[in-house]
Amino acid sequence: MRRMWSLAVLTGAGVLVTGLAVAPGAFAQTGPGGAAESLVNVGSVGTAFPQNKQNEPAVAVDPNNPNVVAAGSNDEIDLAPCGTDTATATRPCPFTPGVGVSGVYFSSDSGHTWMQPTYTGWSARTGTSGVGPIGTLPFYYEHGLVSDGDPGLAFGPVPRNGTFSWANGSRLYYSNLVQNFPGTSTFPGFEAVAVSRTDNVTAAAAGDKGAWQPPVIASKQNMALFSDKSQIWADDAASSKFFGNVYVCYAAFRGVPGFSEPLFVARSTDGGSTWSNTQVTYAAAAAPARFGNTGCTIRTDSHGTVYIFYMQFTTGLTAYQNVVKSFDGGVHWTQPQRLFAVNDMFYKFDPVEGRYVFDGNAGTREDLGSTPSVSIANGAPTGAGATNEIVDAWSDGRAGFNHEQTLLAWSTDGARTWHGPVIASRSGDRSEFSAPAIAPDGSTVYVTYLGWSTDFQATTSTARQMFGVFRSAAVAANGTPGAFDTLHVGSAGDARGSSANSLAFEFIGDYVYTAATATYGIGVWTDARNAADCSAIDAYRQSLYTSSPLATPNPATACTTGFGNTDIFDATTAP
Repeated sequence: MRRMWSLAVLTGAGVLVTGLAVAPGAFAQTGPGGAAESLVNVGSVGTAFPQNKQNEPAVAVDPNNPNVVAAGSNDEIDLAPCGTDTATATRPCPFTPGVGVSGVYFSSDSGHTWMQPTYTGWSARTGTSGVGPIGTLPFYYEHGLVSDGDPGLAFGPVPRNGTFSWANGSRLYYSNLVQNFPGTSTFPGFEAVAVSRTDNVTAAAAGDKGAWQPPVIASKQNMALFSDKSQIWADDAASSKFFGNVYVCYAAFRGVPGFSEPLFVARSTDGGSTWSNTQVTYAAAAAPARFGNTGCTIRTDSHGTVYIFYMQFTTGLTAYQNVVKSFDGGVHWTQPQRLFAVNDMFYKFDPVEGRYVFDGNAGTREDLGSTPSVSIANGAPTGAGATNEIVDAWSDGRAGFNHEQTLLAWSTDGARTWHGPVIASRSGDRSEFSAPAIAPDGSTVYVTYLGWSTDFQATTSTARQMFGVFRSAAVAANGTPGAFDTLHVGSAGDARGSSANSLAFEFIGDYVYTAATATYGIGVWTDARNAADCSAIDAYRQSLYTSSPLATPNPATACTTGFGNTDIFDATTAP
């Protein structure tokens, strides 16, 4: 989520779920393509900003119990409402110091309905900071930390007596960025990566705080380090020589503003209790106005080979997807291998936001849309039937501005050679973020992407329609995907109703996510259907491009209910 600084260049309505009311309209709905849709962040009140703000979702399915699904997002449910706690006239909706934002959700029916547990921690829901109810990861405040979003989730086997086995049960790992709690120095540097764990999803979903182990810092920190853009993976195929190992990849921004940016991988062989770190790319960034190496995805095949895919940015519209591999469980790594060039869609730089944007001025940032998102058919949980085919999906601008597409490439020989890419998005959609998942037996590939039906808007006076899209294709025996079918299209919403806490621009975030089992696929995305546009905010944002900016409005008094209300929705093909 990166709150401290940024680079300049379902259940029925009214049902109580662990103390939080399910929002009206949260019933699962089946789309025309056969996938059922439901609201994931069922604890959100949906009214006061920023408590109604969720984005950057991740999802994981337990390979050994495929009906069990966990999801995470940046969830501001516990922050103070605008105009309260630490708010000022110029910053009416700030992040509340010490309050975490790593939301967690559970489903026991393959994503048809969801639960958001309530724990205790540092909270400002009432408008005043203190110990109280939280809908985010527990045990951060108690350990001098603040959960800071950018969720990554993975299921792996539980270790017992030094041995990993699915017979021991399933362990959920949740990686996220963390800050020091105000007034503490739990770790050196600006931002770290921590991992939370639970071996009892049922109890965790029911609000049992004790079902979680305390968070463990996984990144290698120093006083000048800002860790960011992390992702976690557990080696979940019992056929692997390194079954049970857990890996976290992350970008290490060194110094401020942090243009020295190598990728690191943290490795645990004891179920996440201890971590060792290895730098796997060079440190230099490509140019002062761009990231260097970032946007990593980490996965394992049925033999235990570890793959880290990432983006190497350059100047211009061309960037490169690369991969590094480990054949000994993450101890040693190959030199980076360049896969192919992509168009990173950096068409429009917003001077106010200080970033490239996708949908219009004061719009959603375009940082990681073309970074690789990868899945491997590794046969989990046993490894039997694995094809080890690798699929890589991303959003790409090579067809031209306002014609961005989801592309998918695949490899059947361990990422040495690649086929494609093919277009995986619908004709007419602009694709901003994409994520694939291939079934463990390699039979089906699923793709989720965030679609747009409106072109880039130079002003904030017109709507910007976005929606989630979930598609699939059968995979032939030679690994070639067939034609993609649309399984579900979410309801469109106006992205102008989303917001950064500064209020100066929209905020949707950087990710969508997809997971797959042998029998179904599931995708999650950030959704703006319930986000109400606010004319006062539109006018304020537009004025920032003039020499006479307006005063910052307070959404609590200047906007209708629902401003900023972005949600997480999913689509699942499970029966």
